[in-house]
Amino acid sequence: MTIQRFDCGPRMSEMVVHKGTQSGTVYLCGQIADFEAMGGVTHDVTAQTRDVLRQIDVLLERAGTDKSRLLTATVYLADMAGFAAMNAAWDAWVDRANAPARATVEAKLADPDLLVEIQVIAAL
Repeated sequence: MTIQRFDCGPRMSEMVVHKGTQSGTVYLCGQIADFEAMGGVTHDVTAQTRDVLRQIDVLLERAGTDKSRLLTATVYLADMAGFAAMNAAWDAWVDRANAPARATVEAKLADPDLLVEIQVIAAL
């Protein structure tokens, strides 16, 4: 068994990969919109969700897996009024043949400009 941590800081790692002899699991920390990559702050839930999902794709690829191997996803919304807008981006992105178990909750996020945060766990 091995544990590999990526982009470690004093508080958390961006991603942790756990590999056993036969399989493995990838744990991503909560992903939030990258306003710099998006060209500035936007209060558009769909746009923030698309950016978060783009980041998830990048990290999963880096770990050697992809969204078809997602096991679970937890979506945190600053306001449940954004549920349909988040789902518009999610539905366009998710592998419908391999959709993960998912929960969506309303939560106060770390920055008032953030509208969505998504954490996923995937199989290798």
